[in-house]
Amino acid sequence: MFCPKCGQQNPDNGKFCRGCGTDLGNVSSALTSPPALQKLVDRKGKPISWEGALTKLGMGAAFIVISLVLSFTGMGRGWWFWLLIPAFMSIATGLAQYVQLRKTEKGLPVYNPVDPQPTLNAASNNALPPPHADWISPESRYKTGDLVPPSVTDGTTRHLEMDSEGQTMTLPKQ
Repeated sequence: MFCPKCGQQNPDNGKFCRGCGTDLGNVSSALTSPPALQKLVDRKGKPISWEGALTKLGMGAAFIVISLVLSFTGMGRGWWFWLLIPAFMSIATGLAQYVQLRKTEKGLPVYNPVDPQPTLNAASNNALPPPHADWISPESRYKTGDLVPPSVTDGTTRHLEMDSEGQTMTLPKQ
């Protein structure tokens, strides 16, 4: 198995990475154990069930029926149209939950907002980088020292007299 942090190849039963010391317990358990059944939740964290999906579909259909009755009887007077918004939203949510539940029954992967990480399998190790890639320092063809202008004080302090301790004193008498 490969370390998810540094890419170092480690033995399959290793507990820590040989290169960086990362704990590999979760990686080895994910590779060896069968995937657990997913508990589906919606974006608010509430569990998704067949009853909830069918309830949302039925509620959407009820909104459509009520809006059509209001439009044909004339009692809605123009606002019946706005009942179609929650109708289609309920139907869309119910259909999405229905599709997620069907995929889960078939064992297909489903997006879960609580755990958006994809599951690891042994075949995906081939796509990891080699354990240690040699880093090559890029050489610049530009010498940055040539581009830096000389210091303004460099030319003036050169002409000052120095005392015995290396301190500058005054300009020399001419």
